[in-house]
Amino acid sequence: MTFEPDGEKDDMQERSPSRALLRRRWIWLLAAGLIGIGVYVAHVTKAGNGAAPPPGQKAPASPVGLPVVAVAAKQGDIGIYVTGLGSVTPLNTVTVKTRVDGELMKVLFEEGQIVKSGNLLAEIDPRPFEVQLMQAEGQMARDEAQLKNARVDLERFELLAGEDSIATQQVDTQKYLVRQLEGALKVDQGQIDNAKLQLTYSRITAPISGRIGLRQVDPGNIVHASDTTGLAVITQLEPIAVIFPIPEDNLPPVLEKLKTGERLPVEAYDRDQRRKLATGHLLTVDNQIDPATGTVRLKAVFPNQDGGLFPNQFVNARLLLDVKRGTIIVPVAALQRSPQGTFVYLVKADQTVALRPVSVGPTEGDNVSIAEGLAPGDLVVVEGAERLREGSKVAPQPPGGGNSHGGG
Repeated sequence: MTFEPDGEKDDMQERSPSRALLRRRWIWLLAAGLIGIGVYVAHVTKAGNGAAPPPGQKAPASPVGLPVVAVAAKQGDIGIYVTGLGSVTPLNTVTVKTRVDGELMKVLFEEGQIVKSGNLLAEIDPRPFEVQLMQAEGQMARDEAQLKNARVDLERFELLAGEDSIATQQVDTQKYLVRQLEGALKVDQGQIDNAKLQLTYSRITAPISGRIGLRQVDPGNIVHASDTTGLAVITQLEPIAVIFPIPEDNLPPVLEKLKTGERLPVEAYDRDQRRKLATGHLLTVDNQIDPATGTVRLKAVFPNQDGGLFPNQFVNARLLLDVKRGTIIVPVAALQRSPQGTFVYLVKADQTVALRPVSVGPTEGDNVSIAEGLAPGDLVVVEGAERLREGSKVAPQPPGGGNSHGGG
């Protein structure tokens, strides 16, 4: 029988736990490696499905193009506009007041009514003025009778003076009496005309055409010509004006157009600049620049036959200064910006995109003109550009033809 020393038994017992520990470590390392490989594969798969590679690197080839919305650049005309936030201002506003004192008998208008110039609006008690007219006419009738009698006496005196029967002084006195009575008749005629005028003023008519506001005085009240508040206010609506400011730097080309007699169109839009309210033309420019804001006020006139503009309404005025013809036009959504400048994603024939630097011109609404960088018919991405890089493969769709995931 063989016996092992006690020292060798102890060494074998110590080696067994060390080997087990080593095996466990290798198992953990192997599992960690498998997990890392899985994460890497998942990352690569995600990158192939649309994740953007680092800047400066081309996107990896993808068997299925990224869905984007693309439109073709077109050639056309685009307007050069000068815009400003303005307010609608009536050309005429009149406070209807009485010109005589008296009791307000009738109010013949409805609040908010559209009235025409000359329409009867109210009546003041005419009886006091009728009495004054009657008195003036009676006074004139009396003075006419006295004048006739004085003229008959003058003819008689002149005949007697020719026969040296009366003194010449008496004839002269009679002549001046006739002249006095003729002057009295003129005064009487003036009093009659004044009484008729007061009688006319007792009928209050509309001085202008427009929309009448709320009634300020009710029938039965005594009104006076010295009253500070009138019966109502009439505001002219057709035509109507819009006053809006523009920067002083834009003033010289506007003045040049006005000097040539050119009629500059002006469009009025709502606050959101989505709905056009009216179309008119520029009337004039203010005579000075506001030093506090560096702007000058312009006044445009609109027919406003449909009532689209209302007094004191805020509108966005767009003055058409010029038209750039035959330029390349693309949607504003196609423009992308980077530290190097403005560019677009151009869809090439192989269904990949290229970064194309462009020079931007005037903008009109949702469209922008391109001075350099594009040609008519070039296909540019307008939605889905945030996932693209140089060389990305795409599946372009027309606008409204399908939804791109995560529109740009």
